[in-house]
Parts: sequence; C-alpha cells; structure tokens
Amino acid sequence: MMGLLRQYVGLALAALLAGPVAADEITVFAAASLKTALDEVADGFEAAAGHEVTVSYAGSSALARQIELGAPADVFISANPDWMDRLEEAGTIEPETRIDLLGNRIVLIAHGQGEPVEIGAGMDLGAMLGEGRLAMALVDAVPAGIYGKAALESLGQWQAVEGRVVQSDNVRAALKLVAIGEAPMGVVYATDAAAEAGVSVLGEFPEDSHPPIVYPAAAMNGRVGPMVAEFLGYLQSGAAREVFERHGFTVLAD
Repeated sequence: MMGLLRQYVGLALAALLAGPVAADEITVFAAASLKTALDEVADGFEAAAGHEVTVSYAGSSALARQIELGAPADVFISANPDWMDRLEEAGTIEPETRIDLLGNRIVLIAHGQGEPVEIGAGMDLGAMLGEGRLAMALVDAVPAGIYGKAALESLGQWQAVEGRVVQSDNVRAALKLVAIGEAPMGVVYATDAAAEAGVSVLGEFPEDSHPPIVYPAAAMNGRVGPMVAEFLGYLQSGAAREVFERHGFTVLAD
C-alpha cells in the first residue's frame, strides 16, 4: 500500500520539477475547517503545477454523502477518519492513496474579547452561558461537533448545556454565529478561531477529553492519475507544511 503511494508521490514530484503543464482541473471536497489554509495551499499548487483546483467546502458528513451519491470529487479531505472509513468500506476511495494528513485542537470561544478560563471538569459552562446559547457544528454528524460533544461529556458539562446548543451544518457556520454575536460562546477548532478576528479563545479542551483529531485525505476510486498524484504529493510538500502549520494545524504526513 505504502509502496504504491510512494510511487504516486514520486510521479508528482517529477511532474512538478518538469515545470507547469497544460491546465487541467482537480475537484477537491474538503472539510469546512480547512478553508483558510487549503485555499492558500491550492493557490501554491496551481502556481507550481499549472493545474486548476476547485475546492468544495462543507461538513465532512455532507461531503461524504454527496460522494456516495456520485458527486465528481477527485480528492476528499475529511475532518475525521470515520467518514473516510465509510467511503473506504464502500469501495469509493483508492485505499493506497489514503494518508493521515493533519491534526487539530478543540477550543471554547467567545464573542469579542473574553477572559481565559481553565477548561476542565471543575468549570460550570452552564453558568458561564447564562441565558445564552452555545454554537457547535452538528454534534452527531460533523466532526467538530462530534469531538466537541465528546469533550463536554468527558468533562461532565454536556447535560447542563445540551438544551442550549445551537447546531450548524459545519464548523465555520458555528464560528460565524459567535463572531456576529448570535451566540456568546461556541466550540470550534483552534484553527477556525485563529481565522476569525471577531472571537477570542477562552481555553483549549484537554486532548484526552475527546478522540484524536485526524484529517485523512485520499483519492477517489478511478480518479488516480498523474494530476491527482501531483496534488496529493503537494499536500505533503514542505511548501504545504509551512502553510498548514502557520494556520495552526499539526502536520501528520511525512
């Protein structure tokens, strides 16, 4: 499996060193939390390889379901392994191309400037919210919401706030609710909070309060070729690593 992936990456690097080729288009389905960083990475790839990249952002659950229904994605980048596992079990992805690309963290945010708090079992999130609402991505479908709910349950906070959670189709929508003041607090990825000036980070949830946050990437079944191999190779390049890390992601792929 890894040998075939190295072959794809080798083809990609060789093509990049050869210089730009005739423009072609790659369609990428990617988790909404990747938007700021992946837009920049895609621009760098277009300049280096001469291929056009079209990225469709949404919650990983919505994207996976679209792919299941035949949406023409070349590459899928999910915000958790479960949705990628589902596609792999259905034979929808090329398993030899699958990589664990990135990691992230979950944080509690507030509208405007807020005072930092210690995130742990001793906090009283219900009291902190008062009469306000807690913005989250869909807690039973979207990875950011799943991770956030798991963290709140682990810390004994979920029961107190469950009835006041306002759920959004993706994590960027939850972020926007807090940024515009529709919800005083929210649970999002650290990278989302860093991309929005209208919110402040109150604290980071302990890593052991939720499953590891992993973003897998893979090519879709029948879509693997030199162009897609170039893109997957570029995602693992030094140039892409610099962008991802600058935006707060942990790069897992070597």
